[in-house]
Amino acid sequence: MALSSERFGALLGRSVKVTLKCGVFQGVLQHVNADRSLLLRTVKNLETGRSSPGVKMFFGREIVNVELLDEPDSRKGTAMLSECTSAVEGNKQADTGPADCSPWSSPCVSLESQLRASNGLKYSFSGKKEEENVDYTVVDCFQQKFGPAVLHLKQQCVVSIAGEGVNLSRHGKLSWLEIATKSRIFLFDIFLLGPQAFKNGLQMVLEDKNILKVMHDCRWISDCLFHQYGVLLFNVFDTQVADALQFSMATGGFLPHRVCTLQECLMQHLKIPSKWDAIMKCRQQMASENPDVWFLRPFPASLLKAFALKAMYLLLLHSSLMDNLMSDLTAVVHDYLNAYRTGSGDHLGSTKPTCMELPEELRQLAQIQKLRREKAIKDYRMNEDGLLIRPAMESKERNDAQKDGNYRDDRDCFPTNKAVSQITSLYNQDVRCQEKLENQNQVVNLWKNLKPTSSWLYESDF
Repeated sequence: MALSSERFGALLGRSVKVTLKCGVFQGVLQHVNADRSLLLRTVKNLETGRSSPGVKMFFGREIVNVELLDEPDSRKGTAMLSECTSAVEGNKQADTGPADCSPWSSPCVSLESQLRASNGLKYSFSGKKEEENVDYTVVDCFQQKFGPAVLHLKQQCVVSIAGEGVNLSRHGKLSWLEIATKSRIFLFDIFLLGPQAFKNGLQMVLEDKNILKVMHDCRWISDCLFHQYGVLLFNVFDTQVADALQFSMATGGFLPHRVCTLQECLMQHLKIPSKWDAIMKCRQQMASENPDVWFLRPFPASLLKAFALKAMYLLLLHSSLMDNLMSDLTAVVHDYLNAYRTGSGDHLGSTKPTCMELPEELRQLAQIQKLRREKAIKDYRMNEDGLLIRPAMESKERNDAQKDGNYRDDRDCFPTNKAVSQITSLYNQDVRCQEKLENQNQVVNLWKNLKPTSSWLYESDF
């Protein structure tokens, strides 16, 4: 029998006793979720006698029985709790796995922390009433959304992946896993789904060598997935690594003294407005001030939207970085194509097709690298390790505002509908191919007019 959260509304605020597969607890009923999970406050472990101030979540798959302790009309309370027990029993029969009593199955989140985080979110993300629509799907149960989501992911060649949680590593806790494709964005609630999410299909996707995973600084989440869930990531394109390689290419082989954050990469390569970038910074600030924000349920919709945009931007960032990293190759190949066909052809009779001497088109790369290095030495300071000191990325909008005395703190900055629309339209419409062609043509023209002192050789986006 399905559990009716509406009928349990009358029981909110009552004391109940919850019998789990691994213990017996007593507390005040705060909330009943659609997936049969219960939120209790002032929880006491009846077996050990220890009390846990704050809020504790109990998943339906773990609940064996629920008893009402202070309902005056005992028959009414018994009937309503019987419905809960029946639903739980049906769920227990479907769950043939072992009892999950791990830390993520029933974490304790203080009520004070929840209220503080919720108020902070309302303050930070309130603003314009009209918001740009970003379609995403929250996957927080196995019954309806999980299977189709995994099936869609298995059919992809490229996906972007990001994770949210506390201290993402083998010692931390993963709360959300965002995965975006060209047409869909999925937000997997790992806090609710638990390790079974990976066993039921996510591990297969993450370990598939035929699916390219776009990530930013994959070191932390790779450690977390491997040591906590047994997931070994394969075929990863890391945008932080790609950004450093592009810097090296643009400076003639020098390496930067530091790597870029995701926000810096997005501002640099996608020209994302600083007002939207401020939301991502605000998200990080709230997480550092109150790590319990990741375990709020229901989760704030505004923050879910930020998750979805982050995953979407990663795909666009991959496309931009690939174009930049391939620019030299594209230009040299273009010169190769025109090496003979645009000339007179008089000398072709004396040229052997099997000649392996390095062509002039490739020899130019050495001169290009030299000019880039000379330019980089002039533009950057160098530290004692021989690395170029890379300044922090700041947007033009922010600098102008500071000069004018109109600068506001990041927490007060929000994107305009027009600005967000310009970014999301890149995702919702297939215009990247045209942009890529235009970029290639621009590079080709530069190479066509190449001279030893051509100014474009010096130019760098960093």
